[in-house]
Amino acid sequence: MKILLRLSKLIAPLFPIMALAVTFGTLGFFCAIGIPLLGAFALTRRVPLAPLVLAGVLRGVLHYAEQYCNHFIAFTLLARIRNIVFAKLRVLGPAKLEGRQKGNLISLITSDIELLELFYAHTVSPVCIAFLASAAMTTLLWMQHSALGIASLVFYTAVGAFIPLVVQKRALKLGAAYRTQFAAMNAFLLDMLRGLQQSTLYKTGEKKLHALEEKSDALSANKKSLAMHEGCTAALIDCCVIFASVVMLALSLILYRNGAIDFGTVIFSVTAMFSSFGPVIAVARLGSSLSQTVAAGARVLALLDESPVVAEVTDGITVDRAHFGGASMQSVTFAYEHGAQQSENVVHNISLDFPANKITGIQGKSGSGKSTLLKLLMYFWRVDSGTVRVSGSEISTINTSSLREVESYVTQETALFHDTIENNIRIAKLDATDDEIVEACKKASIHEFIMSLPQGYQTHVAELGDNFSGGERQRLGLARAFLHDGNLLLLDEPTSNLDLYNERIILDSVRTTARQKAVVLVSHRESTLSIAHSVHKLEIARQS
Repeated sequence: MKILLRLSKLIAPLFPIMALAVTFGTLGFFCAIGIPLLGAFALTRRVPLAPLVLAGVLRGVLHYAEQYCNHFIAFTLLARIRNIVFAKLRVLGPAKLEGRQKGNLISLITSDIELLELFYAHTVSPVCIAFLASAAMTTLLWMQHSALGIASLVFYTAVGAFIPLVVQKRALKLGAAYRTQFAAMNAFLLDMLRGLQQSTLYKTGEKKLHALEEKSDALSANKKSLAMHEGCTAALIDCCVIFASVVMLALSLILYRNGAIDFGTVIFSVTAMFSSFGPVIAVARLGSSLSQTVAAGARVLALLDESPVVAEVTDGITVDRAHFGGASMQSVTFAYEHGAQQSENVVHNISLDFPANKITGIQGKSGSGKSTLLKLLMYFWRVDSGTVRVSGSEISTINTSSLREVESYVTQETALFHDTIENNIRIAKLDATDDEIVEACKKASIHEFIMSLPQGYQTHVAELGDNFSGGERQRLGLARAFLHDGNLLLLDEPTSNLDLYNERIILDSVRTTARQKAVVLVSHRESTLSIAHSVHKLEIARQS
C-alpha cells in the first residue's frame, strides 16, 4: 500500500482527468447493468425498447471515454517518471552507478516503468468505480429490503477486499522474484552480446547458452507459478460470485414467501447481484495481476530513494577562471565503499600540488590510485580525510556547475553516443562553432581521419563507438577536452591506445595548452610523462 500510495501521488496534477475517468466509468457501469435490469423488469412489466438501446450505445461511448482518460494519464505519467528517473541517475552518477549491471538499469528504465501503466490505466479509476458502484447498488438493494442490502455489502466486501488481501502476499512475493530474475536475465543477455566476439574466440558459446537456458527455465518456472496463482485467484473469485448470486436468490425467495417483497423484486435483486460484480471483480483480480507492477514500482522507488555519494553543490562559490590558481591535495586518504562495507584504502595520506601553467605527471602501478585521484579532483567522491582544493577553495564549497566548467576530464575509456561525430564532440561545449570543433580535433590529431570519412563530421557513430578503433575513440575524447577548454585538464592515460606519431602530436598540444592551464597527466609511459614539469610516483596503499 505504501508503494501504491506513493505512485498515486503523481496523479495529483492530472486529478481533473482522473475525475472524468471515474465519472465516465461509473456512468458506463450503470448503463451496462441497466441492460439486464431492464430485461428483468420486462419479465414482470412492460418496458420500452428505447432505454435498452440507449444504455447499450452509451455503454460503449462511456467506456471508450473512460479508457481514453485512463491511458492519457498513464502515458503522461510514464513519460514524467522516466524524466524523474533519468534526472535521478544523473544525480547519482557516476559514483553510485559505477559497478552496477547496465542490463539491470535498462530493465528498470524500460520494462519496470512500462509495467506501471497497469496501475495508472487499469487500477486507480477501477478501484474508485468499484467503490461508487458497490455503494450505489448496496443502497438500491437496501431500498428494496435491508437484508438484501446487507447481503450485497458482505459479498462486495468479500470479493473486492477480502480476496485481494488473502492472495496479495504470495502474489507480491512471486512478482518481486520474477522482476528480479527478469532484470538479471537482461543483464546476462547484454553481457553476452557485448562479449560475443570473446565467446567465439575462446569457444565458450555452449557454456553461455547452457547458462542462458538455466536462467530461462528459472524465469519460466516463476512465470508459471504466477500464472497458476492468477488462475486460482480467478477461480476463487468466480466461485464467490456464483455463491453470492445463489445466496441472493435464496434470500429473495425467503423474503418473497414471507411477503416482504414481490416477485418482481426477486428477479431484480438476483439480476442486480449477478450482473453488478464487474467493477469489484476487476479490483479483486488486481491483488494477483498487480504483483509484478508493485515489484516494478518498488524497484523504481528504491532508485529514487537513493542518496548520492556526493550531493550537488548549488549554494557555494564560483571559481574565477581568469585568475585560476591550480589545485592541490593535502593528506588525502580515501577508500571505496562496497555496500555497507568499506574497502582498504586506495590512496593513503597523499599530498600533491597541481600548479597553474604546469604539467604534473602521476605514475604508478595498477591499483596505486592514479585514476582515483582524478575522480577526487572531479568531486565524484568525497575524501575520507584530508582536503582537496581547486583554485585555493575547498572542493566541497565550490558550486558543482562552476567546478565542471573549470575542469576537463579524459578517462581511459571514451564513451561515444549513437550520433554524429560532430554532436559527439559538441557535448563538451554546446554553443561551440564549427571552427572551434575543427580546431579541437586538430589538437587531438583526429581531424584528418574525420575528413577522410565519406560524410566527414556528419558520420554516425555506431553503438558504443564500435565502428572506431580504441585510438580513434581516445582522440575523440581528447577533442572534447580541448573543446571544453577547462582550466584544470585531467588526463587519464590519454595516449595509451595511440602510436608514437599521434602521441607526439597530442603531447605537443597538451604542452601548448599547459601555458594557460593546470594539467594532471596520469600515465605509465615514460614517453608520455616526458612533457611533465614534475612526476610523482604513487605506491599501492594497503593501510586500512
